[in-house]
Amino acid sequence: MKKWLAGLALLTAIVVSGPEPALAEYADVVINNHSDGAGMRPAIFPHWFHRIRFRCKVCHADLGFKFQAGGNNISMLKIIDGEFCGACHNGNIAWSVENCNLCHSGKPNTPTQVHGSTVQRLVTAPPAGTPASPAK
Repeated sequence: MKKWLAGLALLTAIVVSGPEPALAEYADVVINNHSDGAGMRPAIFPHWFHRIRFRCKVCHADLGFKFQAGGNNISMLKIIDGEFCGACHNGNIAWSVENCNLCHSGKPNTPTQVHGSTVQRLVTAPPAGTPASPAK
């Protein structure tokens, strides 16, 4: 546990001390299909963190994740059985399911959705001949 905390502190120091913040197309995904009903906080999937380490195909082709927040019926039983997140979060590749608060850290009643993607912030171009409105 001490090694993990030291690693987290080092990663935080690297991210915080960077010259400028990185803007990522891939944002956090709140997963709350079953959490509220089970009395757990929603899980937060840091998509950007995984995307800088793996190609899309690792999760979306090899592990079968659909390209839609909420499109996968993820449950703890499936994760424990090695499906979805459990393919890596098994205690060998990444931390295991005993560390509940590492994933289940969202605010209760937050719906399943993508939060903070730079793609969500893009303004659609106005039709030709119309003046552009300033971004809000």
